[in-house]
This record gives sequence, C-alpha cells and structure tokens, in this order.
Amino acid sequence: MNKLAIDGGTPVFQPDELAKLMPAWPPAYPETDQKLLEVYHSGKWGLCGKYEKLLMEEFAAFQDAKYAVWMCNGTTTLECALLALGIGPGDEVIVPGVTWIATAEAAIYVGAKPVIVDIDPETLCMDPAKFEEAITPRTKAVIPVHLYSAIADMDKINAIAQKHGIHVIEDCAHAHGAKQHGKGTGSLSEYGSFSFQLSKLMTAGEGGCLTTNDEHLADLAFRLSHIGNSQLHPKDPLQTGLECHQYRFTEFQAAIIYDQLQHQAECRSKRRASIKILCDLLKDIPLIQLQRSSYEDDERDYYFLAFLLQKEYLKEGIDRAWIFKALKAEGTPLGAGWGHPLYKSPVWNIPENQFIKKDTSVCEDVMYNRLMATLHYILRAEPAVLTRWAEGVRKVMLAAMK
Repeated sequence: MNKLAIDGGTPVFQPDELAKLMPAWPPAYPETDQKLLEVYHSGKWGLCGKYEKLLMEEFAAFQDAKYAVWMCNGTTTLECALLALGIGPGDEVIVPGVTWIATAEAAIYVGAKPVIVDIDPETLCMDPAKFEEAITPRTKAVIPVHLYSAIADMDKINAIAQKHGIHVIEDCAHAHGAKQHGKGTGSLSEYGSFSFQLSKLMTAGEGGCLTTNDEHLADLAFRLSHIGNSQLHPKDPLQTGLECHQYRFTEFQAAIIYDQLQHQAECRSKRRASIKILCDLLKDIPLIQLQRSSYEDDERDYYFLAFLLQKEYLKEGIDRAWIFKALKAEGTPLGAGWGHPLYKSPVWNIPENQFIKKDTSVCEDVMYNRLMATLHYILRAEPAVLTRWAEGVRKVMLAAMK
C-alpha cells in the first residue's frame, strides 16, 4: 500500500487540484441565456409568468403529483403547508433530529412546537417507531425528511399517521426526482416541500415548491403565499380570515429552473453512473457503508454522497477525526455534513421551551462519530477523476481498518 500523504507520502491529488478538475456548479445552459433576456425585456418578471406556469405543470408531473405551487424558498413552503393544514399554537409537529433547521423552524413560525425524534442508523431518516412513541394528543403533523440520498419509510410513516389522524408533509429538499415504489417524492403524502437553494440538485440560487395531489390544498397553499389570490380559481373572491404572506416566486428563477428540469434525465443518469464507479471501487471495504434507503426499489438521488463508519472495523487509536485529516492530506476530503444534529446547530437559536427533544442517541452517534459525506458536486466529475478520488478514499480506509 502506498504511503499515506499524512505520513509524508505522495497525495492522490495535489493541493487544489481536485477543485480545478470539477465541473462548475451550478450548471449554465446556453438556452437559459436567451430565456433570461426574454424575461428581462418582457417586463413580466413575476406574478406567474410563462415559465412559472410551465413549471407548475411540468415539475408536478416530474414528481408524479397533480399540482406544484412555487414560492421564494423551501422554508416558506414548509410554513405554508403547515398553515394550510391548520397547524398553529398549542400543536406539536414531529421532526427528525438530523435535518436542516428549517424543518423545525417552520413549525415555530406558525406557533407550533417541534418535537425532535431519533433517526434510523442506516438510512438516517426519521425512525418510524420513534415517531409513533412521540405522539401525544397535541400532535397534529409529522415532517419526515428524505435525507441526503435516502427516502424516508413513507409506508410506515403514513400508516402511523393515518392511525392517529396526523397530517404528513414530506421534506423533499434533497430528493428532486427520487421515487419510492415508483411514485415520486412529494406525491407520497398531503404535501411535498422542495428547496432550490444554491447547493440543491436543482437551483435558481433560491426557490421553493409545494407539490400535492389535492386541488383544495394546492389552492390554499397558493393563496397563503400570494396574499390571498388564487391561480386555480382567479375569479373567486379573496378568502376571509386567511392570514396570507407574500412569498412569491420570480420569473427569472422560473426560467432557470425550467431549463434545469429539461436536463434532469441526463443529470440523474450521470450521477447514477458516478455512484456505480465509486461503489464498485469501495464495495470491499467493510469499514465504510454507503447510506441506505428505506426500500430496495427506492429510486434514489444523491444530494450528499454519505458514508457511515462501521466502528467495529477501526484500528485501535484511530477515529473519524484522524480519517478526515488523512483524507484531506490526500486531496480527497470528506466532511461531517452539517456537523451537528438539528438541535445543536450553531444557527439553531431557539429557546428550550419552544421545542421538545426526545432521546436522540443515534443522531448524536451518526453526526459526531460515523457520518462522512460530500455534496453531489463530486458526482459531476469525469470517470478518471472519480477513480482517483475513490483511490484516495480507499487508501485511507485500508490504513484505518483492522
């Protein structure tokens, strides 16, 4: 085995070499140039222009849903979904302990209290059993998160929710194009919330979308985010008693995302081919396990490429911090995702009396000891670059393994 760079050996990539070999993100498609000029000169910069209307139909179909309501970001979509389902002060909303803060803060924004529960140790998505254990008479909604590259167990979560009369909102911020049992994420519950923030699999810098199969819920979400106006029933009067927001989307964002949607088949094909290359090169190393999804037939996408350390294979005296340091020296770094569970994030500035945290021992172990991840950007690299990257990971893992 080659000498590790951390011990003075030759690194797989020289400093900054990998970054120079990576395709730019976000992708810039030539046809989008003309669309943005078209929008600019049209003067129709918002208020459901041509491209937003096309996205309402085509993105909904892409996710196997009937309706898509576009908003300014993926936090507002979660908030409006909760409002549309009647969630408010005194209610509890169950969320997983590993997710971005918006999943839980949306509940706080509507006056409800998030209840944080543990995750499955292999999928990293909400543990359905922990969800059911946390239900009280005040529980009105649950927000399972399709995390990194896994799809939450919607069969079990939906069954539990139905038994207890609880609303279900999927957080699909990482799951554009993913499917469970042949049905798109965002069509597996009452609402699906998508983010188009800069790092997401599709992006316009910012943006959000709610998908649903229910016409009333679609209309209500649109009204809540468009100061009471209706796109489905524009001649209807404003609904009284509805506290609405101005969370509208712009036509510039719509034009960018519309073109990205047309390229999704090739983008997803490339990511899957890259995953196969990496998995083939790393599959015989028991020290690391690729994050699993809930079912064998899940059609995954990969926002984060996430590995989990199998600590029983580690040499004595070696931990994740040593592995991170050795990988960085090889020029093939992996990171700790967000670095913390939701409730310990540096940007989680919520007083303890505004949320409830159940036992989250799996969250703690995963985030502080086991998770090693990188964003989907690496999956855009050419096969030769991916092969070298995997060689660097392999080199370090074999050195760390018993």
